[in-house]
Amino acid sequence: MDYAKKFDDAISALHREGRYRVFADLKRRCGEFPRAAHFGSENGPREITVWCSNDYLGMSQNPKVLAAMHEAIDTVGAGSGGTRNISGTTHYHVELENEIADLHGKAAALLFTSAFVANDATLDTIQKLIPGTVIFSDEKNHASMIAGIRHGGGIKHIWRHNDLNDLESLIKQYPKDTPKLIVFESVYSMDGHIAPIAAICDLAEKYGAMTYLDEVHAVGLYGPRGGGIAEREGVMDRVDIINGTLAKGFGVMGGYIAATKPICDAIRSYASGFIFTTSLAPAIAAGALASMRHLKSSNVERERHQERAATLKARLAGARLPVMENPSHIVPVMVGDPVHCKAVTDALLDHYGIYVQPINYPTVPRGTERIRLTPGPMHTDAVMDHLVASLGELWERCPVAKGHYVKLAAE
Repeated sequence: MDYAKKFDDAISALHREGRYRVFADLKRRCGEFPRAAHFGSENGPREITVWCSNDYLGMSQNPKVLAAMHEAIDTVGAGSGGTRNISGTTHYHVELENEIADLHGKAAALLFTSAFVANDATLDTIQKLIPGTVIFSDEKNHASMIAGIRHGGGIKHIWRHNDLNDLESLIKQYPKDTPKLIVFESVYSMDGHIAPIAAICDLAEKYGAMTYLDEVHAVGLYGPRGGGIAEREGVMDRVDIINGTLAKGFGVMGGYIAATKPICDAIRSYASGFIFTTSLAPAIAAGALASMRHLKSSNVERERHQERAATLKARLAGARLPVMENPSHIVPVMVGDPVHCKAVTDALLDHYGIYVQPINYPTVPRGTERIRLTPGPMHTDAVMDHLVASLGELWERCPVAKGHYVKLAAE
């Protein structure tokens, strides 16, 4: 067996399909976000503007967050020293879990090293703890949710995205006493769609199902205290389990679930993805704690964020660029071909100093390749003007042909 050739062939296939991913080597400048240095040229680093970060509010640069992380390092050192069960539960972890539970109006919360792990471990474990649970998963759910559902090995149904009629037609096939779990997101990060949470909860109550809501792209960003779309719509108490992240709106890293004490205790006690991994570094927990406390009382960042997103959408539409309409802060611009999508993003970086990562399959379906812009409070009118003008020049040189774009004239 030529093992090396197998791996080479797999990579060659990605190149042929135009979806081989190249990581941008960046060094952000503290206090100057979204500016960064890009180490991708023989001539050394060059200044660029980041337009695709999930650090939506720029909280990774917030002085309160930085001070809390410095204080934690000076007080207790770098790492946690173990799993949560074996010396890895510091007071920072306990405080942060209490803060998360309060944010979502739940009795308890459980920290994970990432929201991916939280989704995977929790959805897997629920199916182990409640044999026969039938999963109803929105077709556009994140890969982490899909992984957890698959690992659980139970019966699953995929319902059409945000289609309540389709969900009901599937769920009503089962007796009310059959254990059921509806799994969905609040903000879908590639299209910017928002789920009808209250209506989904109505169906859950009607047919005896639990609800599992991923608020990863909403926590910190929506609601009076940053509790997400469920908080904004006043339905947090109706959702059984809420998943969130500390790495996007809160600007640090890590993930969590918030739920009842029995649910969190059961996941804590049975989920391998929680039990057998070193806990978050105390400095990370401290930074996330400071960020969450700040955003619970400050709406300045959220209001500016929403204004920037709305402004960019309006400017792109005004320039007749194919921005995809949606009710959230996500700003996708359709390209529709992986090779052309990569060409556009390469040109933006090389010729205009704008960093946007191409979004290709499997993140989005084939034929819907796009760039995904994430304006934040620190993106000024000047950098927005430069982005829109640059995209306009590229689109002028890349005329639309049945939804796709010809090879860039500059290449």
